[in-house]
Amino acid sequence: MAVKDFLRFSRFCSMQRWTLIFITVLLTTIASSAQTPRSTPPDTDDDKPISVKTDLVTLTVTVTDLYGRFVSGLTKDAFKVLDNNQEQEITFFSDTDAPISVGILFDVSGSMSGEKIGKARKALERFIGTSHPSDEYFLIAFNSRAQLLLDRTRDGDSVLRKLTLVQPKNNTALYDAVYLGVERVTSGTRQKKAMLIISDGQDNASRYNFNEVRRLLKESDVTVYAVGILDGRDAGSQMGMQGQAFLDELTSVTGGKSFYPQADVEMDEIFERIALELRHQYSIGFTPKDFTPDGKWHKVKTKVNPPRGLPRLTVRGREGYYATPNSNIR
Repeated sequence: MAVKDFLRFSRFCSMQRWTLIFITVLLTTIASSAQTPRSTPPDTDDDKPISVKTDLVTLTVTVTDLYGRFVSGLTKDAFKVLDNNQEQEITFFSDTDAPISVGILFDVSGSMSGEKIGKARKALERFIGTSHPSDEYFLIAFNSRAQLLLDRTRDGDSVLRKLTLVQPKNNTALYDAVYLGVERVTSGTRQKKAMLIISDGQDNASRYNFNEVRRLLKESDVTVYAVGILDGRDAGSQMGMQGQAFLDELTSVTGGKSFYPQADVEMDEIFERIALELRHQYSIGFTPKDFTPDGKWHKVKTKVNPPRGLPRLTVRGREGYYATPNSNIR
């Protein structure tokens, strides 16, 4: 072999050897990586839910004129908020027509049989048709027990379809239905929460009592409206009067209102009025001065000064709140 050929051959062998070494190292590295489990990065605060504690109190209020018409377009300066008779600085204000989470509590007990339930279903259709198209609904039917028929839906037609399948019977567990309603509505995704009770207000089957329900509503931020479906027998009976008193009390403590239509046309108008009221409310927020989270009840009074040229206005909202420790209070 010539010297030139020998040198060429030596270089070729050297290249082959380094290639073999490279491949061997590469395979060893891959095998080692496959046998070594990947370590899971430790949890960081960014991966955990953020809990925000705040002293902000938010109120939902309705303003009407002397004729009961809704008054919109007011500014923050038109309102004054008193917390235990001490004026507060309003730090949050909104009058937008925002969607809400609304629980519909429909009485399907025996006392709602006959024409009552048919009229109530028809009027509810008017309510849904007038409500914000992005409202979310929770449907609870109750007789001897409260039952969740629909959980968080934006399909108003499905609410009406569900009710066509229910037949009234048995006793009335209205208080239990209110408890279930508050539990579901407060889990809703909308900032504003409301409940609509359609019943004669009579309760004879609940595990909870009136005082427990009233306390729960005072603690929650749910505005309650009620439509009393009554007939001639209800108006004069002791059960009928007790039912009206219950509906009046639980709605007023939340800043809502109860209605007792006497005719079909009036019932339709009332359901529409409730839907419109929910779309013409003001949200007002303030941070209480010298706030102490002692769990005590704070009485709140909201006042409105009408702009020049307008008559006296009426404002309706919650009666107060509990200063619950370490929690968001509304």
